[in-house]
Amino acid sequence: MRPSTALFFTTGALLVLVLEGLALASWQGWIPRRHAAHVPHMKAPPQAQAAAIDVAEQIAEPDVPERPVDAYYRELRSQVRWVPTRLGNEVLFTPDMRSRMLLAKSAAKHARLDEVGLGFADVYGIINAESSWVPRDGISRDGTPNLGIAQFEPATAAALGVRDPHDVVEAVHAAAEHMREAAAWSAARLSTLKLSKSERAARLRDGVSIYYNLSSRGRTLWDGRDISRLPAATQSHIRNARLGAQEAAWLEAQGKVVQARRGRSRSEALVTAEAAP
Repeated sequence: MRPSTALFFTTGALLVLVLEGLALASWQGWIPRRHAAHVPHMKAPPQAQAAAIDVAEQIAEPDVPERPVDAYYRELRSQVRWVPTRLGNEVLFTPDMRSRMLLAKSAAKHARLDEVGLGFADVYGIINAESSWVPRDGISRDGTPNLGIAQFEPATAAALGVRDPHDVVEAVHAAAEHMREAAAWSAARLSTLKLSKSERAARLRDGVSIYYNLSSRGRTLWDGRDISRLPAATQSHIRNARLGAQEAAWLEAQGKVVQARRGRSRSEALVTAEAAP
C-alpha cells in the first residue's frame, strides 16, 4: 500500500472515530451539541479535526436570536423572589406576593389590557385560577400536557410565540396577551345583550375564563348569560379567577396604605427635624 493511500485511510478512520465520539457524547448529555466541535484533548490530525468541526457546526442547533423584549424579561426575572409553599404532599416554590403583583402589572401593561376592559387584577386572577401561582406541569383529561405557571397547552404556547412555558416571566406576559384575545371574544358574545355596566364587566371576565379554559368547541356552550351548562372545572376556574382578582385588589390597597404610612412617617420626621433647636 502506498504511503499516500495509507494516510488517506488513517485520516478517514480517525475522522469516523471523532464523529462517533462527538455524537455519543452529545447524545449522552456530556457535551452540549452546539459546543460539540470544541472538545478538548482530541488527538486527531488537523484534517480530521477540521472535518469534524465543519460537520458538528452543520448539525449544531442555531443560536436563537434575542428579541427586543428579552432584555426587559431578564431584568424582570432578576426581581422575582421565590418562597416555598406546600401543595398536597409536595413542597414547591412560588413567587412571593410582591413578585406576583410585579408580574401581573407588567403583563397587563404590555398587553394593553386596559383597552379591552381588563387590568392587572385580572391577570393575577387568571394565574390564580390556572395554577394558584405555583409553577408545575399538569395534564388534561384527554392527555394533553399543561405547562408551567400559566398551564399552557403546547399548541397554545406555540401559537402565542412562547419559547419557554416554564419561564414565569414569559408565561405571565403571554397569558395577558391570550387574555386580550379572550376579552375581544367575550365582548363579541355580549354585544347583543342589554346589560348594566357592572353586569357587562362581570360577564366579560367570565368569558375570559371560558376562553382561557375551554377549547373552541367547548366555548360554544356559553351564550353570554348562563354558566351553569359549562363543565364544573370551568365554573371553578371562573370562581378562582374572581377570588384571585379580589386578592390582587386587596394587596394593591394594602400597598397603598403602607406607602401612605411611610409618607406620613417621613413627613413627621422632617417636621420634627425642622422644629429641633
